[in-house]
Amino acid sequence: MNRKYMALALAAALTLPAAAARADNEPSPRIIVTGEGEASVAPDLALLSLSVMREAKTAREALDANNDAMAAVIAAMKSSGVADRDLQTAGIQIQPRYNYTNKPDGSQDAELVAYQVINTLSVRVRDIAKTGEILDKAVSLGVNQGGGITFTNEKPEGVISEARKLAVADAIAKAKVLADAAGVKVGKVLEITDQSYAPPPMPMQAKSFDRAAGAAPVEAGENAYRVQVNVTFELKN
Repeated sequence: MNRKYMALALAAALTLPAAAARADNEPSPRIIVTGEGEASVAPDLALLSLSVMREAKTAREALDANNDAMAAVIAAMKSSGVADRDLQTAGIQIQPRYNYTNKPDGSQDAELVAYQVINTLSVRVRDIAKTGEILDKAVSLGVNQGGGITFTNEKPEGVISEARKLAVADAIAKAKVLADAAGVKVGKVLEITDQSYAPPPMPMQAKSFDRAAGAAPVEAGENAYRVQVNVTFELKN
């Protein structure tokens, strides 16, 4: 065999393994599907935001009056079974209040009328059935602002895990429908990405509690936790 044919044979021998290697490195057909899952659970924790606002001629007088009122509210919270760890001061504001009058030249006179002091207390109520009673007691003792209530779960990991399972099952079902429509089959799972879940509780079916006379009516409902996952599947002919 002359040198020309030997060179051609050698080039062919090198080309075939290289082509095979490129074929092996080509990604297999795949499909990416987003699955969604939702699971619900009754809340076991109520978060209250309670504010006391007092006004006086001087900042000192306003602060003293506010301190007395808030001290009574905190004592009432503790007597209702709220632990020290579930009481937290969220902020104290001291601000002047002015009375504005218009002058003939179009300007305004600002007269200092009083000082306002606002003290905000965050309360975690672990016995949800007492939420209305605690809120009513707080208002009776001086809370005159706030009153925001959020129902949540202290440890939502279990219900979130259930939502994740439902999300993966939803992705598998969607992938099978799409594959059937395309005339192919779903193969093994190549990748799963947990996109997100929604920790903020979402009220669903309402649940009423028996309440003491005069207590604010409070309904806790259920919290829904939503999860999304991206799942990559291999496709087979």
